[in-house]
Amino acid sequence: MTEAEARKPQSDEARGPYDPEITSEFAIPQGLAVPRAGAEPETTSEFAVPKGLDVTPVAETEGSAFSLPSTYNARTAPATFTPAGGIPVVSLTKDVPWQDRMRTMLRMPVAERPAPEPGPKAEEGGPAVPRVLDLTLRIGELLLAGGEGAEDVEAAMFAVCRSYGLDRCEPNVTFTLLSISYQPSLVEDPVTASRTVRRRATDYTRLAAVFRLVDDLSDPDAHISLEEAYRRLAEIRRNRHPYPTWVLTSASGLLAGAASVLVGGDAVVFVAAVLGAMLGDRLAWLCAGRGLPEFYQFIVAAMPPAAIGIALTLGHVDVKASAVITGGLFALLPGRALVAGVQDGLTGFYITAAARLLEVMYLFVGIVVGVLVMLYVGVQMGAHLNPDAALGSSDEPLWQIGASMLLSLTFAVLLQQERSTVPAVTLNGGVAWSVYGAMHSAGGISPVASTAVAAGVVGLFGQLLSRYRFASALPYTTAAIGPLLPGSATYFGLLAIAQNEVDAGLVSLTKAAALAMAIAIGVNLGNEVSRLFLRIGSPEKRRAAKRTRGF
Repeated sequence: MTEAEARKPQSDEARGPYDPEITSEFAIPQGLAVPRAGAEPETTSEFAVPKGLDVTPVAETEGSAFSLPSTYNARTAPATFTPAGGIPVVSLTKDVPWQDRMRTMLRMPVAERPAPEPGPKAEEGGPAVPRVLDLTLRIGELLLAGGEGAEDVEAAMFAVCRSYGLDRCEPNVTFTLLSISYQPSLVEDPVTASRTVRRRATDYTRLAAVFRLVDDLSDPDAHISLEEAYRRLAEIRRNRHPYPTWVLTSASGLLAGAASVLVGGDAVVFVAAVLGAMLGDRLAWLCAGRGLPEFYQFIVAAMPPAAIGIALTLGHVDVKASAVITGGLFALLPGRALVAGVQDGLTGFYITAAARLLEVMYLFVGIVVGVLVMLYVGVQMGAHLNPDAALGSSDEPLWQIGASMLLSLTFAVLLQQERSTVPAVTLNGGVAWSVYGAMHSAGGISPVASTAVAAGVVGLFGQLLSRYRFASALPYTTAAIGPLLPGSATYFGLLAIAQNEVDAGLVSLTKAAALAMAIAIGVNLGNEVSRLFLRIGSPEKRRAAKRTRGF
């Protein structure tokens, strides 16, 4: 074959089965044996570890806080987030008060809360989120301004949001600020609203009306629109106080008179204490009308009872002047704010508790200043006030029980309670004083321990009565602790300081502080004991137990 014939292209028939001149860059070189399998090779990932590569971790010479334990094995490791059997479902029974159900859910993480049982109660198109949050904040403002504890305020706010289908919400309550945040889903922006509480007014009738509104909103069988809820809330705000001013002034005087009888006063002391407390109340109202802060109102209100007691001593009237001053102090001691402050601290709301206790301290200092001014004036004028004059209490228990019940009744009127709750709280106050007298007078137990047990009984009965009526426990407990307030110990401490006996005065004031803390802790403990024996809506242990352990 010539060179020209070799260059001519050959036909396919002329070519053999394998032509070495026709090759591809992807062709397998001749002589390389590549076994062909019948099936596709196993699919691997680009993150797969190549064969033959040793990935055994090298032991570190110095451990790290983020390194895994030496015994850790990824194949046998326990479930990190979700257990093998899943998260247990928390069953919330519907026959318990809404406070317990909402409190139970608030103590759960957001991811573990059960879905809302009722559907949204708003109009077609879903709930108007900004309006629901505004309604929630307004309800929380009335509750917080009325003296309700921070935990119960959060539970009420959560109940309102949940009743309109906003289950992914987080309320937050401090002493003067309410805020709530709602996140529709994990991919949507949260909606946050806040409201400032600038004015507080003690009106337990309004507080009970707000609780009834929240109870109706939480009822799955009731369908209350936003307009209806706003209308009822406006009516609650417009409602006048149940008692006129003259009734409140008379109640303040009778409270001081009943307290003077508890510390051994007679009929003359009773009348003097009534007049002093009524005069102090009128002066405090006058100062409030002039816009003076509450601190100065307490100073002015504490002066008339002390002045009347000193005047009786200077007039050589054979009465226990110390009982007159002690009765006036009973009408001024801030027992409501003290109980609320300690309760917030025990339930984990430390910022709100610190603010409430600071308020109690300021009010107490105002009382101290008002009484000390008059005591210094009396000592300088030659009044001989004997601290032992008020130590001897009456030997007739029935008179003391009657005086304690009158004190609780008048205290309930001053708190603007509903008339239907006054008999129950009056009876609760009589039971509290009976327990205290049986332990301290008959049993010889220390006054601090006796006060704590009596306050625990008040808290227990108050919680049971509130559960029976599906209402707040404050109207049934606050007025009942009135007979237990440390009025005499406070007076003795102030009198000793006025007579230049600072050490004895500080000891007596420390005793008064211990009695006040015993009252607050006893009331809170009674509430918790009642919840231990009643269903709270969850078969498991109470989930708030970890929140106040410090870790």
